[in-house]
Amino acid sequence: MSKLRVIGRNLPDLGNVSSEPDWRQAKPAWIENALRLATGRATGGWMVVDAAPKFRDKPRRYRLQGQDYVFWRNRDVVLAGADACPHMGASLAEGRMQDGCVVCPWHGLRLGPAGEERWPTLSVYDDGVLVWARIADPANKDESPGLTETPVLPVRPPRHLDAVIRHEVRCEPADVIANRLDPWHGVHYHPHSFGRLRVVEQLEDEITVRVVYRVAGPWGVEVDARFHCPDARTIVMTIVDGEGTGSVVETHATPIEPGRSAVIEATLATSDRPGFWMVAGNLAFAARPFMRLAARRLWREDAAYAERRYALRK
Repeated sequence: MSKLRVIGRNLPDLGNVSSEPDWRQAKPAWIENALRLATGRATGGWMVVDAAPKFRDKPRRYRLQGQDYVFWRNRDVVLAGADACPHMGASLAEGRMQDGCVVCPWHGLRLGPAGEERWPTLSVYDDGVLVWARIADPANKDESPGLTETPVLPVRPPRHLDAVIRHEVRCEPADVIANRLDPWHGVHYHPHSFGRLRVVEQLEDEITVRVVYRVAGPWGVEVDARFHCPDARTIVMTIVDGEGTGSVVETHATPIEPGRSAVIEATLATSDRPGFWMVAGNLAFAARPFMRLAARRLWREDAAYAERRYALRK
């Protein structure tokens, strides 16, 4: 790599920042303690399913905590229930939509928002960017009293350009969160995307780093980014200073079945630069695929990190 050249906003001097090598700063004990605190936070039973625009005019199947569910949209509302017709067990995801109902492909049974006694519907929440489902953990009989009406929503910029990816990995949700609680690996594991990283602040369960994101070749922009976990299956990176202040990247880890998880990552970009929204508004159709491509590239690599962590533990 050629010499790094930082462009954009000048950030304040960090002063006496540790010059220890990253392998010394990335202390396993701190990562594990931060992970323990994060995974102890309540979820209210909610987990992210996928990007909201994925739910349109046909039923879709998702596996969550070892069970298959069918999701469909009725006008502005996303609905869900078990992906097994209560009549004879047909997959409803292979059916069709009619008047807001999902129709069984075998015998035409119509199932609507109210469900029926043998086929109850799930609680679903559409926040405009992501769709969440509320499912009690069958292994935790004490969780039901802790179920909440809505999920724990991260703080988002009021105006943003968003892009979402979904990537499946062979690990548990905690391994996904652990990956993001280790920002020190970024420069070494993703040299194509990150040019330099220094720790600004390290608390018991969150960390703020100053990192240079590569834009093109040796050129990059420097930002201060804070990582924190609002619930047990979510870690949020918020840009607190530098280019794009207020932008967030939400990484949600959803259990599919034991040893298999889905990473649903939402990037919500914002800026106070003059003309940003004029350009973003006109070029959103081109910007979103680029944002998704960058996120997928990182998660193809980070999946190996999370899977290796899971394999070592098992």
